[in-house]
Amino acid sequence: MPMTMSAPTTEAVRAEAAHPDAAHPETSHPDAACPEPSRLDVARRLLDLLGDTATEPRADTQLEALTLAVAADLPVLLWGEPGIGKTAAINQLAEALELPLTTVIASVHEPSDFSGLPVVGDDPARQGVPMAPPDWAVRLVRAGRGLLFLDELSTAPPAVQAALLRVVLERRIGTLRLPPGVRIVAAANPRASAADGWELSPPLANRFVHLQWVHDHEVVVRGLGGVWPVATLPRLDPQALPEAVALARRAVCGLLTARLELVHRLPTTETRRGGAWPSPRSWDMALRLIAFATAAGSAREVLSLLVRGTVGDGPGLELMASMDRMDLPDPEDLLADPAGAELPERGDLRQVVLDGVVAAVRNRPDRQRWDSAWALLARALETGAPDLVVVPATTLASLRREDWDVPESIERLAPALALSRRADRAAARVSERVGR
Repeated sequence: MPMTMSAPTTEAVRAEAAHPDAAHPETSHPDAACPEPSRLDVARRLLDLLGDTATEPRADTQLEALTLAVAADLPVLLWGEPGIGKTAAINQLAEALELPLTTVIASVHEPSDFSGLPVVGDDPARQGVPMAPPDWAVRLVRAGRGLLFLDELSTAPPAVQAALLRVVLERRIGTLRLPPGVRIVAAANPRASAADGWELSPPLANRFVHLQWVHDHEVVVRGLGGVWPVATLPRLDPQALPEAVALARRAVCGLLTARLELVHRLPTTETRRGGAWPSPRSWDMALRLIAFATAAGSAREVLSLLVRGTVGDGPGLELMASMDRMDLPDPEDLLADPAGAELPERGDLRQVVLDGVVAAVRNRPDRQRWDSAWALLARALETGAPDLVVVPATTLASLRREDWDVPESIERLAPALALSRRADRAAARVSERVGR
């Protein structure tokens, strides 16, 4: 009896039309077992490619100042406009130093989050009420090392700033003390740029090294191209440590001995009290930074940023000038051997040395010292800018006595002095015309 085929149902026809490969497995697509990635997976892949950046060694004064202060275990506060890259710099610093980063937004915390939360035990009258630290502090203590980043410091209200005093200076949160392996860095926007901003209280401001964070357009362009500068801790010379400490103490103590009013000077305006200003605490920080910068062989620009960010611009510049004079040659040594004298290359330092030589002759004038000073000015003319010898030569000429012959070295100085006189006369004529 022949077999008969039954007609397919309407539902079967619809199913086959919707999924033809299911009805005929032998015609299925060979890639059916490998589903296409979702759109979010593709987006994630693109984000990974955008985040795949490299680093390179690059001279960066502010980044070197930041790493030097971190190495010296001093709290650092980065000031800068929103979007300038402060947070990105901290993240990159923690990654480069292989330190776990703990970020705490100061403005969204209560004072008890930094001073500790009271925990009532079984018998408070006998055992007291301990102050329990927050979980982020416990994690830092357990890790034994890390970078504590206090962000948005200028939007923290005064009560929170007061609670942060012990954290920044004594490194205590409640009953816990942060281990030596933890470094503290903070960031803040100027009050005009901060959301509901506050000026920093003077006690809190005086505990930080203040660094003004600005963008370098070359660094930004190269970074957006995929290569950012790498942050590295300074390499300290073990042989230079005792000398570095001695130099730092001599520099700070020498300045404060001559300028007693700089030991402690609280600014008069609220804005300046929220920045760097001189106090015994900040001078101690400056001393430490000088020692570290000296042992690391850091550039003068780096040290200038640090000391001005610790004791303020005015006292910091005075300290830098005082340190420059510490390395200047003794005027008496130069007068003893003018032919072999080595004068500073920098024009301002050379001017100070020449003025010092003339002052030494004025204090103890004699024919031989006068002649040696002229020989030294002639040497300075041969090795530096001519205008630097004009004032010292004019002053030295006024010290001549009647029985002193004019030395031959003056002849070499005559063209520079004559040019200076012509320039002075021209300037005087211009001033007269302007005055009319």
